[in-house]
Parts: sequence; C-alpha cells; structure tokens
Amino acid sequence: MTSATDLPVLVIGAGPIGLAAAAHLTERGLTPLVLEAGPSAATSVRAWGHVRLFSTWAELVDPAAEKLLAPTGWTRPEPTAYPTGADWAERYLQPLADALGRAVRYDATVTGVARAGRDRIVDSGRDEQPFTVHVTHADGREERLTVAAVVDASGTWSTPGPAGADGLPALGERANADRISYRVPDLDDPAVRARYAGRRTAVIGSGASAFTALATLAGLAAAEPGTHAVWVLRRGITGSTFGGGSADQLPARGALGQAAKTAVENGHATALTGFRTAAVERTGDKLTLVSEDGVRTEGLDEVIVLTGLRPDLSFLDELRLGLDERLQAPTALAPLIDPNQHSCGTVYPHGVAELSHPEQGVHLVGMKSYGRAPTFLALTGYEQVRSVAAHLAGDHDAAARVELTLPETGVCGGAGLFDRPTPAADGDAGCCAAPAPQLITLAVGGASGTACSTTGSGC
Repeated sequence: MTSATDLPVLVIGAGPIGLAAAAHLTERGLTPLVLEAGPSAATSVRAWGHVRLFSTWAELVDPAAEKLLAPTGWTRPEPTAYPTGADWAERYLQPLADALGRAVRYDATVTGVARAGRDRIVDSGRDEQPFTVHVTHADGREERLTVAAVVDASGTWSTPGPAGADGLPALGERANADRISYRVPDLDDPAVRARYAGRRTAVIGSGASAFTALATLAGLAAAEPGTHAVWVLRRGITGSTFGGGSADQLPARGALGQAAKTAVENGHATALTGFRTAAVERTGDKLTLVSEDGVRTEGLDEVIVLTGLRPDLSFLDELRLGLDERLQAPTALAPLIDPNQHSCGTVYPHGVAELSHPEQGVHLVGMKSYGRAPTFLALTGYEQVRSVAAHLAGDHDAAARVELTLPETGVCGGAGLFDRPTPAADGDAGCCAAPAPQLITLAVGGASGTACSTTGSGC
C-alpha cells in the first residue's frame, strides 16, 4: 500500500485560509491538494465582492503566502488600505492560487471523507489508515482520492442561518424564498438596486453583515424616496448593540456599527426590538413577519436575513469529530469563542492543540473552526494553518508556538444570552473589562405592532 508520507494533504476550499494552508504546507515540504467547489479561487469571497472588509491589507496577507508569491513578481497592496472582497480575490487570492499551480483543482466538490476501508464504527487499525475522499466534478464525474490528512477550510458561506428564532426556518420562509435574501445587497447591480429602491425591507440580524445592510439601505434611501429598512432584533438595543465604536482596535469595524446607528437615528431604519420571528406570511404582494408572541410587522416588500452562518458537516459524517454541542466548533476551541460567555472578539491565538479531533489527522480551520460563533478574523485563520502545517510536518515545537497578537474589539456583552445579561461579580468586569451594557434610546417601533425589550444586550 502507498505510504502516508507519499500522499498529499487534502485542503478543502481555495479561500483565504485554505490557500494559506497550502502555502504553509508547501513551505514545510509537504504536498497540498486543494479542492475548490467553485470555478476559481475564493468563490465565496467573490460572492460578497462588493463588501469592503474592516481589516487592512496588512492583516489579510499570510506570511508564507507572500513568500510563495514573491518570485512571481506580485506586488503587495498598500498595507493600510481596506480592500473589498473583490479586491482581495483578484489582487491576492487568485494570484496565490495561480502560484500554487496544479495543487489547486477547481469545480471539485468534496462529498465525503472517511478512513480508507474503515467506517465510523471500526476501531481496528484506524489511525494507521490514510483517508479516502469522494469528489464530484462539475461535469458529473465522480472520483475517489487517497490523502494523508485533511484540512477543512471550506468555510460557512454556503449555509446561512434562517430567519426563525429557534434556528429553524420560519413557517413560510421557504415558500417566500423569492422575496427573501441571505446576503448583503450589492446596489451597484441595477437589478438588485431596483429590488430594494423605494421599498420597505426587513433586515433580521445584529452583526457586521446586518450593519452593512442597514448602512447600504440608508444610502439608497437618501437617493430613492420611499426606501426604508425595518431592523428586526431579538433583544433590546443597548450600548453594546452597535459594536465597539472608538474602542475597537479595528477602526473600520467600529465605524460600521456607528453607520448602522446613524441609519436608525436619521430615520432611514426603524428598530423593531424583542422580536423573535416565527412565521413569514404573504398577502398579495406584501409580506408580514410574525413573532413567537404573535406580534406582526406588516407591509414589507423584501426580507434580508443575516442571522449568521453555520458549518456544513454532512460530508464529514464518517469521521470522529469532537465538536461542542452548542457551537459545532472543536471542543477545545469552543470555550474561547462561546457567545453564551462573552462577545469580546478577542481570542488568544490558537492552533493544532485547539483544532484537533479524536480522528487524528483531521483539522477544521478558518471560519468553519468557529462553527456558529461570530467575530472570526483572517489573522486567526493564518495562525491556525501555520500551526497545523507545522504539526503535520512533525515540528511540534513550532506547532505549539504563538506567532500572532490579535486586536481587541472593546466590546463585551454576552451575545448568546437569551434576554437579560448576567451581572458580573464585584470586581469582575468580564472578559475584556468593558462596562456593563446600558440601554440607549433610538427611534424604535414598527408600522404594525411593536415588541420592545428594555433588557438584554443585543439581538
């Protein structure tokens, strides 16, 4: 049988973290095999190419990747500039994939990963076996590959969260899919602009994507009369709802929350708080959202659902993964990022120790490693794959070493709490010493029913 040392390391996904993983594996003398479901590098990033990142170029280029690019004549973009997703893909990620050459294969969807000759039940000789990978190509052709290890950097973009507050699609959500989007609108696209111009749109969610959508619709409202957003939050609005502001060490991220706040204050958006969506109803050409307690907000034309993302674990079902029951993140990583405990956004740099599973040789990295938790940074993923590549190469000292300092958000608030934040004990200001959230007053209410919550720390 072929020795595991002769086999490539599978990297699932040619996004920023997957390509960085391939660069680090190459630097370590290992052979990466990157399988990308889309037709080019960074397919998911290109899908939100119109959105500007809140990280600068200095925080978006992996060191090992830059070394790989240097001989190609690649020029590093201005370190202090903020690229869009399209900039990131075209000026860095696609050139990196090109530099990796035949190690990257496109239009190849991984449909299953298992131990060769061993299903999930079998113990005997399990760790000595390589992995078998089932792949479906765009032309329908199926293929089975054998690899030494698996680095899953497939992200979470393909599985957005639903509108329903219980984590399931709201009643009527699927039936009204033609009027519901799960992405930040690109108003440079004439068809998308026409979809929202002069119309009333509900935006469900409270993270960076929801902030971006609110700011985007506010800009449209200034140019197109009749355009209005209804911002649907599951909790009340507090001092931490809009992020870290000037306390955020990523200034563009802090400014994003302030832009959403301005949209509400200027009347371009109305905040509907304490509203947990249970159903989407349609009457004629209008939609109505119905909350779990029967409150209705009527007269909607469109709904944008930005309630987070979640990992697709279906093709890993024959592997023995150790995942947290709440976040679907690796069990050792979950306590660091669990929004039931904190929402600081500052996670100490981590690597293979936090990303390992009972199934040896399998590592979930990047956004997928965070499961359903928010606030992931590219820098975090680059450190993850540096450590994982060192581990797979047998350099355990380097794998355990920390080579990254992450910026803080200046925000704490317990985003995972259901309603009321638990007061910190005397002398304990929480994970990053932020003040307790304070309720702030903005224009709130819906045109047809209001459900306001004066407690809680956000949506």
